[in-house]
Amino acid sequence: MYGFPESHAASFALIAYASAYMKVHYLAAFTCALLNNQPMGFYAPATLVKDAQRHGLHFKPVDVTRSQWLCTIEHHDGLREVRLGLKYVKGLREQSGLAILAARAAGPFASIQDFVNRVPVLRKDELRKLSLTGALNSIENTDRRNSLWNSAVAIQPAGPLFTDACSASSTHALQPMSDSERLNADFQGTQVTIGRHPMSFHRARLNELGVVPANRVLSVPNGRMIRIAGCIICRQRPGTAKGLVFLSIEDETGISNAVIMPDVFDRERANVLDNPYVVVEGEMQNLQGVASVKASRILPLHVAEAAVPSHDFH
Repeated sequence: MYGFPESHAASFALIAYASAYMKVHYLAAFTCALLNNQPMGFYAPATLVKDAQRHGLHFKPVDVTRSQWLCTIEHHDGLREVRLGLKYVKGLREQSGLAILAARAAGPFASIQDFVNRVPVLRKDELRKLSLTGALNSIENTDRRNSLWNSAVAIQPAGPLFTDACSASSTHALQPMSDSERLNADFQGTQVTIGRHPMSFHRARLNELGVVPANRVLSVPNGRMIRIAGCIICRQRPGTAKGLVFLSIEDETGISNAVIMPDVFDRERANVLDNPYVVVEGEMQNLQGVASVKASRILPLHVAEAAVPSHDFH
């Protein structure tokens, strides 16, 4: 926040101060409120979750046996944790979410078949999303692929002759999802993940390339050449910046910033705009505790994991 001679400067400063105070002293409530009022603000929910985790906040996944429609705060062993709400399952209608809560209030779900029978408004696509995001796992203490299998069986009309035979769920010899597959399923199903950041899967390779993690950028002296890498979470080109482009790049340790001069952007436009993950090479600008990289080269970073949604040119 900076001061400028206009009447709304004081209002902006007050909002910035109040928000910072809430984040420092009431991180769980602050984060929960932000997640429940999306879309809003500058950062996507996935970035908000990762930032809160780096500040010590714990999250719990979407779970049809525990989640409310909105995100909520739970207390475990003296810790406050944020439980993701059913609202975060992409494609799940509020009508279906409220029906799940009503059925749960009548008693615990005995099986996935019981869950499907008691929430008849669920569509096949909604049930599939709940399975892929792990929201059904706790019903039968199983994994996502078995939940997907059992939910697909449960929603098929069996007819009166086979009702009893098809009523019991079972565990099949299905290969559990890998960490990377679970991450991709999280992003596809909810656009957030409370598990590992995508960049954490590639840190060894990045270390070999001499890439500096975001949490160590401030330690690099001014004027030194540096490489940073990560997922682009923001692209900005303000009209008052004389053609400069600003990138915010996130890895598992935090967020680093890059500045692209107009001539470099013209040369590297495709790499900047068409790739969710990039490596940025350039000169370190580290003055008075404010660090950014003056980019001279932008390279695509080929990553199999899904990308954090970016906030671009708004």
